[in-house]
Amino acid sequence: MSTTPARRLADLLENVLGAPLPVRLRAWDGSEAGHAGTPDDPNPPTVIVKRRRALRRLLWSPGELGLARAFVSGDLDVDGDVADGLSRFWALSRPGSGTVRPDLRQKLGALRTAARLGAVGPPPKAPASEARLGGRLHSRRRDRSAISHHYDLSNEFYAFLLDPQMAYSCGYWTHDEGPGYGLVDAQRDKLDLICRKLGLGPGMRLLDVGCGWASLLVHAAEHYGVHATGVTLSAQQRDYGVERVRRAGLSERVEIRLQDYREVGAGSGDRPFDAVASIEMGEHVGQDNYPVYAERLHRLLRPHGRLLLQQMSRGAAGANTAPGGGAFMEAYVAPDMYMRPLGDTLGFLERAGHEIVDVHSLREHYVWTVRPWLATLQTHRDTAVRMIGEEQWRIWLLYLAGAALAFEENRMGVHQILTVRPGADGTSGLPRSRTGILGVDPAPDRHAAPARAHERVAAP
Repeated sequence: MSTTPARRLADLLENVLGAPLPVRLRAWDGSEAGHAGTPDDPNPPTVIVKRRRALRRLLWSPGELGLARAFVSGDLDVDGDVADGLSRFWALSRPGSGTVRPDLRQKLGALRTAARLGAVGPPPKAPASEARLGGRLHSRRRDRSAISHHYDLSNEFYAFLLDPQMAYSCGYWTHDEGPGYGLVDAQRDKLDLICRKLGLGPGMRLLDVGCGWASLLVHAAEHYGVHATGVTLSAQQRDYGVERVRRAGLSERVEIRLQDYREVGAGSGDRPFDAVASIEMGEHVGQDNYPVYAERLHRLLRPHGRLLLQQMSRGAAGANTAPGGGAFMEAYVAPDMYMRPLGDTLGFLERAGHEIVDVHSLREHYVWTVRPWLATLQTHRDTAVRMIGEEQWRIWLLYLAGAALAFEENRMGVHQILTVRPGADGTSGLPRSRTGILGVDPAPDRHAAPARAHERVAAP
């Protein structure tokens, strides 16, 4: 009896993994092999190798990039829970690396199997959505291109995916998810937490570096009475934010610029700000430029002014083998991104003159934040494909499924870091009590809008 393509592929993968396949495998001819299900696991995900070209992609680009290209192009598909499939393979991979590295014998075996299956040939063309940046790493022109690749995808799509506040960052879940509390509430509570940690009040001047679609700018201006300035490198974000500010009647108090962080305050007439926020933008700065970023944020603060960074991290539990998030993230989602262990970031900030006041981990909050985004993408596939196309839908599906898994398994973290710029005499100007510095959590009334600064009762 001849061996089916699915059986040949399953044998090859099990040899490389050193364990039985954790998923079902279906080949282009309809043959199946691998995990057939058990009473404890009746419905494992099925990986579908739709075309022989998927094998060619893996032969030419072994590992994560080849798999990503196969999935994004549609040569490879998954029937079932994508996040579940990723988790099963991760459990079999080498500890700390997230990657299976075949040896020479296994590579030769893969080549022989591909030849028997008629899958040997020239390298397939990479999917059109793969990033192709030019120029010097983290030059201003290249940074604009990198940001545009991800954030200028489509304002319509981001409005479809995110909550009405257009907050594209980790929420702050103050209650369990349920009928009375969801993503909208968690994002509102996150914005309010940032404002309270920054000690905002009427008339203060706030700078948001990497302001996105103006969620923090609008929240701070509406509920805390500040004058806010935001900068972004995304033209679509800037245009959306300006119109949003106009509709909210805040144009006299909120300004949004298409500007690099290195240009703020450099001959533009900016005087130091009372508070600065930068929400999940520091990941895009790069390793070599982070001292410049930290120094610029310090220079933009007045003495006793506070900085709130919300930033992702990697590698705290071991070697940081993928500071950019891995081959898939670097090629398709966030080119030139760099994440480091939390301690390294704190060192950069301290050397720039910031005094670290508080570090708050939100890692598990990101799992709860990503899951609703992923559910929206899967439930409303046709709508998403209409907006961004099939390739991008596949990229986002893989991206969000992988992100949820990375935060859940503690391979990535996210922290809010609160710092202060000490005065010339070394004083911080901070309240004496911790609650005075950080504020208090939102009131039990989940649906009440955040109180304005002048309505708040001082913490004891």
